[in-house]
Amino acid sequence: MSSTPVNTEIFTRRESQARSYCRGFDTVFTSANGSEMTDHNGTCYIDFLAGCSSLNYGHNDPDLKQALIDHIQADGIAHGLDMHTDAKAAFIEAFETHILAPRKMSHKIMFTGPTGANAVEAAMKIARKVTGRSNVIAFTNGFHGVTQGALAATGNGYHREGSGVPLHNVTRMPFDGFMGAPADTSAFIEAMLTDPSSGMDAPAAIILETVQGEGGLNTASAEWLLRIAKMAKKAGALLIIDDVQAGCGRTGRFFSFEETGLSPDIVTLAKSISGFGLPMGLVLVKPEHDVMGPAEHNGTFRGNTHAFVTARAAIEKFWTDKSFEQDIARRARLIEQGLQVIADMIPGARLKGRGMMRGVDVCSGALAGEICARAFQNGLIIETSGPEDEVIKILAPLTTPDEMLQSGLDILIDAAQTVLGIHKYAAE
Repeated sequence: MSSTPVNTEIFTRRESQARSYCRGFDTVFTSANGSEMTDHNGTCYIDFLAGCSSLNYGHNDPDLKQALIDHIQADGIAHGLDMHTDAKAAFIEAFETHILAPRKMSHKIMFTGPTGANAVEAAMKIARKVTGRSNVIAFTNGFHGVTQGALAATGNGYHREGSGVPLHNVTRMPFDGFMGAPADTSAFIEAMLTDPSSGMDAPAAIILETVQGEGGLNTASAEWLLRIAKMAKKAGALLIIDDVQAGCGRTGRFFSFEETGLSPDIVTLAKSISGFGLPMGLVLVKPEHDVMGPAEHNGTFRGNTHAFVTARAAIEKFWTDKSFEQDIARRARLIEQGLQVIADMIPGARLKGRGMMRGVDVCSGALAGEICARAFQNGLIIETSGPEDEVIKILAPLTTPDEMLQSGLDILIDAAQTVLGIHKYAAE
């Protein structure tokens, strides 16, 4: 904990109105370890947000931290553009050995700028160059970033309004379940793709999240995903899986699509790929689609060597065998059980998501917001998602000890009981 008094007025005086998370978590954080954050008053909070899934291995993992300290103390390269460095080589070798090769993925690794949005921009540019087409199919409630190209593929109206210009060259299709359980949206999409009079331009790509993180944890079935992949291939379009939030173990395995048997043409990764919360984004692209010329897509910080160091350490610590996946599966069951308690309190509420990317739809954005606010007062950091912010969303670090995970769930359950009790009392 910092002993220096914090002038909180500086934030309102000088920080832009665009600030967001700090509005819901109104304190000043000074330290963090594992799955906990501490503020300037010494108050400790369990973190169920984890940098919006940028900290899948928790805050300041000791092995990742030591790897970075060792690199810095040895005067290792900090910034190398995309020049060859020993740290980059070590990361690529670890990623190839422990992630790509075991999954029989031949993909090349393209280092983009440091954000998921930049990776998405690069992915769509690759698809357009490969196919010579401009149209991209994206989905209702999808979120792919807020830079101009990625924003065109994003469904959220609030973010789209911030563009200030028309957002073109994307056709929006209904995601799995968007039209209710009986409706097969893949059949509608297939009809649009195959009917020459549908009015849809031939797509360069179909881009999707297997679990829509910001869109409300809508989860595509394996069958639906496989049908979409088949349609993409038949239409001559590239399949892009945006695994920025759902990847790196968040849904149970390293990639969110592994259980389906999908073989995407392009995969985007960011957030937890660095393992330590450091900026890092990349694109995995099948060799036959690796068509971008030297620096045709680039970014000053695509050579964030510190991120290479911690990313390599994370892979070697967590992904050399199946034990981490087993831990995630066990913790996912704890989360499901805790969320079911809340769902049982609220008529119409239902669980959403997969793995440790789970939430409960409480049917009201106002109610979800009240529960999360009450939970924060009691020592839990947690957010909402969905078109109306109606889903209470858990993104706890994948390394959260079972006991701490249960403590956080207990805080959340207590918050829900308290808020619902207040509503019941007011109604009476």
